[in-house]
Amino acid sequence: MSAVPAPRIALLYPGDRAARDRSDPAGSRFAALFEAFAAAGLAAEPAVWHDDFADEVAAQLRRVQAVLVWCNPIEDGRRRDRLDAVLREVAQAGVFVSAHPEAIQRLGTKDVLFETRDLPFGSDVHRLDSLAQLTSQLPLRLQHGARVLKQHRGHSGIGVWRVERSGDCLLTVQHAQRGSAPQRMDMPMLQATLAPYFDAAAGSHMIDQAWQPRLAEGMVRAYLVEDRVAGFGHQAINALHPDAPMPGPRLYHDAELAGFQTLRRQLESSWVTLLRERVGLPRDRLPLLWDCDFMLGEPAADGTERFVLCEVNVSSVSPFPPSCIAALIEAASRRAGGVKGGRA
Repeated sequence: MSAVPAPRIALLYPGDRAARDRSDPAGSRFAALFEAFAAAGLAAEPAVWHDDFADEVAAQLRRVQAVLVWCNPIEDGRRRDRLDAVLREVAQAGVFVSAHPEAIQRLGTKDVLFETRDLPFGSDVHRLDSLAQLTSQLPLRLQHGARVLKQHRGHSGIGVWRVERSGDCLLTVQHAQRGSAPQRMDMPMLQATLAPYFDAAAGSHMIDQAWQPRLAEGMVRAYLVEDRVAGFGHQAINALHPDAPMPGPRLYHDAELAGFQTLRRQLESSWVTLLRERVGLPRDRLPLLWDCDFMLGEPAADGTERFVLCEVNVSSVSPFPPSCIAALIEAASRRAGGVKGGRA
């Protein structure tokens, strides 16, 4: 009897025509992952993506059993609409896709903060559906402290703004994009600055989250493979740190990092389940690799540390701790060899 061939797995990431023509695993930022797939006896191939040759990539994806996707919500000024359509098409044809656009829509937008605001990791969060609503509601909330306004979907701090009162009719506004400086503006100027985020193409709304004063103590990122923690990233100085104009590096650790075992237990025992049930995502549709960013909240009455969700990253989780690789390969192999039509 002939052996069953190993599933073919594509790793999709953005690039230009020259990068696709090379399709060089060793030259990509996923070289270590390609090597680990090969060591496990699995055929992994690059699927370099660009809208300009979308049909070519789509044809490639129809020939594999699974595709793992790394592509930001906005890549070189372009949104993912064409890519998401291709991924939906190949998933419908039986290719396992992670992260599937449906999972991204449910987990990977800032709406997740509003949907989970009453869960143990939630916080004071509101949804702003118009500039008029922003104008009428934001000043009242600013009386109680700074707020952080976040566009519906983005990355790298783009479209995330810290707003604080700084005198009569004036605001101090800080964009979280790298290299941005604080600005002084009045409410009409803030309206003009944020107006593009209320366009239909940008999601038509923003999320308004209370500023967490302990952000100066750093942020922790929990990396998950399906519903298990596979590593951590810790960043002491982030883009909205009050005393630093530039963020510091994120340091990567395996899942055994001593300081975050309480967070790990909370995620694995209940928080992931609470999260996916709240957004209506079955366990078998969880992304293979995703992460949750947490800020430190005010401790509980008994002194227990409290973690507050800042965002969930699903579209393009890279880089990630080396400890994620073995778990990711095992999950990808299992899901690629499973029932056709599976998706996550």
